[in-house]
Amino acid sequence: MNNSATITVAAADTAAGAAVKRRKKLHQHHQYESLILGLPDDIAQICLSHVQPSTLYSVCQSWRRLVYSPSFPPFLSIYSLLKPSKSEENSVQFANFDPISAKWNLLPPPPLNPPLRLLLRHRSFISRHLPIQSVSVSGNFILLAATTDPLLPALSRPLVFNPLTRKWTSGPRFKTPRRWCVAGASQGVVFVASGIGSSYNPEVARSVGKWDLKSNCTKYSCNHHDRNKVWKWEKMSGLKDGKFSREAIEAVGWRGKLCMVNVKGDAAKEGIIYDVGSDTWQEMPEGMLVGWRGPVAAMEEEVIYTVDESKGALRKYDPGSDSWIMILENEMLKGAQHMAAAGGRVCVVCGGGDGIAVVDVTAEPPSLVVVETPVGFQVLDVHILPRMNQLDS
Repeated sequence: MNNSATITVAAADTAAGAAVKRRKKLHQHHQYESLILGLPDDIAQICLSHVQPSTLYSVCQSWRRLVYSPSFPPFLSIYSLLKPSKSEENSVQFANFDPISAKWNLLPPPPLNPPLRLLLRHRSFISRHLPIQSVSVSGNFILLAATTDPLLPALSRPLVFNPLTRKWTSGPRFKTPRRWCVAGASQGVVFVASGIGSSYNPEVARSVGKWDLKSNCTKYSCNHHDRNKVWKWEKMSGLKDGKFSREAIEAVGWRGKLCMVNVKGDAAKEGIIYDVGSDTWQEMPEGMLVGWRGPVAAMEEEVIYTVDESKGALRKYDPGSDSWIMILENEMLKGAQHMAAAGGRVCVVCGGGDGIAVVDVTAEPPSLVVVETPVGFQVLDVHILPRMNQLDS
């Protein structure tokens, strides 16, 4: 991924809209340009689908359009929440970094009335941001929990963004809206546990719910009303206590299980594992718990990685020996806050949110590059999902 990035925002003013219309009108007058001279486009597309998107993007306009067309296999890109670096305002932007064009683009805002207001700062928590919790599931970005004034859960139901359609939809209503909770996903199923509602409640702090996105519909075939009929939260076996309501906890999906600890960083912590298939809880293996010293993510739910945030060390877990194997150590990984893994890459939010370190764990030796954040912004989290469909590519 390119380490030079600029932010582009789709303008809503009249001049920008007129410019788009002029480009489209001009394009309609251009003579049709085939993908490969002498070949039908469907055959040409099959041939070109085996070429790296970055190569196609740099050759010509018709191939560049193909890369972003719905019929072309979507490449992976980075999704993040951004906040202004020097502002104390509670403003958050949902953004996508396209590794092919090396540009940041803003996602369309959720179509809510009144607009979504997420609280990042509060006088009761001077030294920290209030968490905004999200997961990536089946190619979708899902916003699950956050805080709004006056220190209440911000969401009554999940918000789902599909990159390929560029549209937001609403998930099923929470039985208990919450914040500072456990959030995770495994095998296309979203899980929320513990946390705090409008106030602390021991029953909520022990509760666990799941939402299966595959419930009798796909993300493409259901209309809004159908989804709310079949999508629902189901109550699962609860936690033994409320110790997982102290932090915003990431439950990491790994081989049919959800792994989580109740405290971040190097502090003493408890670790537990939820078996998705049997709906049971068990203690985390000692070696896994000891090495869990920072953010954790799993590659395709098969290989689990962590960054030791104090040493800047990226490691992967070996279940056979119950130990963590060193991959690389780098200053850019110190102070890591969030991470994601997919497509042979591990993406780590650098300390202070100033950039995203991208590690190619398939390379020998593993390589690291940094995606710079847009000027004046910091990264709050990171996900890896299919590229966002472009309106004007």
